[in-house]
Amino acid sequence: MDADIARLIIRAPNPLGDAIMSLPAMAAVRAMLCDRTLIVAAAPSVAPLFEEITAAAPNQILTLDKPREVPQLREAGADAILLFTNSFRTAWEGRRARISRRLGYRAYGRSLLLTQAVRKPRQRVHQSEYYLHLVRELGFVQQGIGSPESPGIGAPGSVSPGPSGPGGSSIHITPETRHRVDALLKTVGDRSAPLVGFAPGAAYGHAKRWPPDRVAQVIARLGARGVTCVMVGAGADRDAGREIESTLPAGSRVVNLIGRTDLRLLTGLLASCHAFVSNDSGAMHLAAAVGVPVVAIFGPTDERVTAPLGDHDVITHQVFCRPCMLRDCPIDHRCMRRVSVDTVFDAVTRRLDPRLPSGARA
Repeated sequence: MDADIARLIIRAPNPLGDAIMSLPAMAAVRAMLCDRTLIVAAAPSVAPLFEEITAAAPNQILTLDKPREVPQLREAGADAILLFTNSFRTAWEGRRARISRRLGYRAYGRSLLLTQAVRKPRQRVHQSEYYLHLVRELGFVQQGIGSPESPGIGAPGSVSPGPSGPGGSSIHITPETRHRVDALLKTVGDRSAPLVGFAPGAAYGHAKRWPPDRVAQVIARLGARGVTCVMVGAGADRDAGREIESTLPAGSRVVNLIGRTDLRLLTGLLASCHAFVSNDSGAMHLAAAVGVPVVAIFGPTDERVTAPLGDHDVITHQVFCRPCMLRDCPIDHRCMRRVSVDTVFDAVTRRLDPRLPSGARA
């Protein structure tokens, strides 16, 4: 990295999952910067993530206000901006902000807006490796460091390990967040019971969602073993949460917090879970980053690209049409409907086994 870069802006990806998968690359840049200034510029939806403790350790967090993005970037006084976004707009904003060095991937007709443009990887890689490739090519990290292994495609109904995570992918919550979570958990019930989180929604579309009635069956079976379950998600996931609650037997041990947490509170809540069940979503990546074992259910999306980093269970059912990357299934949603309740339940209980009461273990 050139010595004349004293202040660097990293423009974080907008989706939560992508922002988390970019953390190893940010950590590599942070390590190269030493005592120079790192500013993370992020959309309001993900900026609070960087207020927790990460290896990126930015000196400043710039929460972008879209109408004021150009003056905000200009006022930051940076020598360079490193774009983890692919859009033409973010490259154009960097140029309008008169940042002299603009670094990023050559894509979407923005090459002329960048002063250093990197060609995208020719082969399919995990998204975390996608960001690491960019910073390696720009000289922010040594070649060959931090490449996660891509998980293989399993057999029908298979449970595969997620890709091993490069350094810097973890998030630790601050004492302030821990205090807020402790106050929230006092309302959940028995604190001695194992706590399993569920994220039944997915921002990408309905095709990514495991059927709510299957989620309800897993929650009911876990509750019968003394486990407390908590559902989390954005406000748009409330319908999925209500559908799950409507099919649960009376007395099920479930707390519905969908739409009731901000990002930092959600981060702390997930860190308090003993396991987490999720579709391919930002919450899935967040749980993995705070060190919780994740049971991740993949259907139309490609687990080789977006599986959670670390030691997790990635569940798929291979059918001819996946990964199709469609938001809604035009046929019978077989990639998700053929993932059985037993497969998910068994994966969760394997993770929980040491914590379950002796009479409730398999």
